[in-house]
Amino acid sequence: MPRRSWLFTPGTKPERFTRAAEVGADVVIIDLEDAVAAGGKAAARTAAMDWLSQAPDGHTGRALRINAPGTAFGLEDMLALLHSGAQPDAIIVPKADSPDILRLLDGLLTQAGKTARLIALIESAGGVEKAEAMARATPRLDALFFGAADFAADLGADCAWEPLLLARSRVVQAAALGGLAAIDSPYFMPDDDPGLRAETHASIRLGFGGKAAIHPRQVAVINEALTPSAEAVAEARRILLESLKGVGVVSGRMVDEAVARKARLVLAAAGETAVE
Repeated sequence: MPRRSWLFTPGTKPERFTRAAEVGADVVIIDLEDAVAAGGKAAARTAAMDWLSQAPDGHTGRALRINAPGTAFGLEDMLALLHSGAQPDAIIVPKADSPDILRLLDGLLTQAGKTARLIALIESAGGVEKAEAMARATPRLDALFFGAADFAADLGADCAWEPLLLARSRVVQAAALGGLAAIDSPYFMPDDDPGLRAETHASIRLGFGGKAAIHPRQVAVINEALTPSAEAVAEARRILLESLKGVGVVSGRMVDEAVARKARLVLAAAGETAVE
């Protein structure tokens, strides 16, 4: 299943839950945290569990962002999930800063017979500091997700690319060490397609394999950026063929095993399998 675009949808808007598939999002995130005011938490939780208890319709992934596990709302979210028939594909754990919390959630999900993967949402200085430890916390962990807005607030920094570049790099590196996917924060100006396109390409160059969206109109831009072009796929195949000879040259560039590894990633992102 491709996981390029991750569309946040408020838990208070159940009529929008299925819209993610209609706009082409790879994963819909039902949000019980930031998008829901305290007075709406209970209703949002009920709506989310009801929808996630239904059989999936199509190939769109279904993720649930709970409230932080260290809060009463977060505990209520987990209890509701554990005692329901809801089967999300992934649970996004906000304010993640402890491998112990991830292991605890893993144990609870295992006892309840839930197959959901965990995704650690890293959005604090402490979270970035513990990113490598969290990446190795449990085999149930599937990805590290960078949360730019809360991280910037934690530092008192601007929520812009340059001030957060080091943190993004550390999250990508930690994900690589754990063999995990890396998902980038949303771009917070939904009407700025050029800005979104530029930031998504910057994320890809840094090593992210997915990006979140806060508005349905952002999905197409993200998917396009994260889908290798026909030219990129063709070049990746030429690189892999040349690599069979050992060291070679493709398009004026030296080809060795490191370059071949990147070519395999390009083919994987395009949904193709390398034949070597």
